[in-house]
Amino acid sequence: MKILVACEFSGIVRDAFIAKGHQAVSCDLLPSERTGPHIQGDVSTTLKQGWDMLIGHPPCTHLAVSGARWFKHKMQEQADAVAFFMSLAMSGISKVCLENPVSVMSTKWRKPDQIIQPWQFGHPETKATCLWLQNLPKLKPTNVVEGREARVHKMPPSPERWKNRSRTFQGIANAMADQWS
Repeated sequence: MKILVACEFSGIVRDAFIAKGHQAVSCDLLPSERTGPHIQGDVSTTLKQGWDMLIGHPPCTHLAVSGARWFKHKMQEQADAVAFFMSLAMSGISKVCLENPVSVMSTKWRKPDQIIQPWQFGHPETKATCLWLQNLPKLKPTNVVEGREARVHKMPPSPERWKNRSRTFQGIANAMADQWS
């Protein structure tokens, strides 16, 4: 399959699909942290290039309910974020997974098809992750583990905090590649 992984600078999901023999490409405004097929730029310009699957990680800054107290001050930013999310959802690509934390998309569009946690995929951490799916099955847990800690939530402030919080856990990326291939 030809797979576009949108808004991914880490290459984690892209590489999981490549390991399964797919033609996967990541796309982000930032350069990739890993060597591999990556388009640095606006993903909107690549959506109509004949992809079989889109896995999108749209920015959550103006969507996540964890920032709800700021919404009234950022109405235009939120409207733009919703429009971008919906451009991915309505891209015309047959198989789509959009990933975000608990967010306004549950009311602005529809509830997610599934909410997963890293501890269901081998990582002893909590981080509720919503998946909006089109023509893809729900992910089945692959390795339920104990020791569930909110490490991502407890990260101290730093210039790299947003990047460290946004990377997909390897176990989740592997489950996507295994179950959606």
